[in-house]
Amino acid sequence: MLRVDPQQRRRLEEIIRSLGDRIEEARANGWLGEVQGLQISLEAVRSKLSSLDRLARTRNRAPVTLGMPIIPGGDR
Repeated sequence: MLRVDPQQRRRLEEIIRSLGDRIEEARANGWLGEVQGLQISLEAVRSKLSSLDRLARTRNRAPVTLGMPIIPGGDR
């Protein structure tokens, strides 16, 4: 699975706005098949945006120190 570049956030937001406009236009013209296809695309872009947000939240966490493992019988 490919990760979205965090620098592309504005572009994803622009795509969401554009798809919303295109869905409105398709509804106004009665293009029901087009509406359905655009809604699928819109959900995919929203999913990418939420994964980008999730990545940003986890990236800002401090690393966890696990320490050195103790290996039994390793003193030979």
